[in-house]
Amino acid sequence: MQSIGQFLRHEREVRQVSIEELSQTTRIPVRMLERIERDRFEELPGEVFVRGFLKSYARALGLPDEAILDRYALERGPSDVRTTPILPVIAPERGRRFGIAIALVILLILFTLALSIVLRPRAQDLPNEISLAPANTTAVGASG
Repeated sequence: MQSIGQFLRHEREVRQVSIEELSQTTRIPVRMLERIERDRFEELPGEVFVRGFLKSYARALGLPDEAILDRYALERGPSDVRTTPILPVIAPERGRRFGIAIALVILLILFTLALSIVLRPRAQDLPNEISLAPANTTAVGASG
């Protein structure tokens, strides 16, 4: 019985599809497709990627993707699924996030200060007669 890689290569050749055409169709790099066809799954990025590559490969050739994935699972066995170590998720440093927040607050304060200076009304720009005159002088002069 052929391995999954040999089977996929045979199906590709029967359909007269070059590996470059398949790469363009599936958007999988040629070197990854070659590794699949040579059954070098340990050289691929990870189990999730392998399954996605096989699915795309099968769809591009018009093969039932679930059958290909089942065949791959039978061939590889359940022990191979757990070979990729699960890395712990590390939370980002709180100090760095706190520093960025402080920097943003300081920038906001500086922006507000600059904006208030630019938009501040300037009394010294007005002539002395207008700025010192009381507001009701026109009403007193009109009645007398």
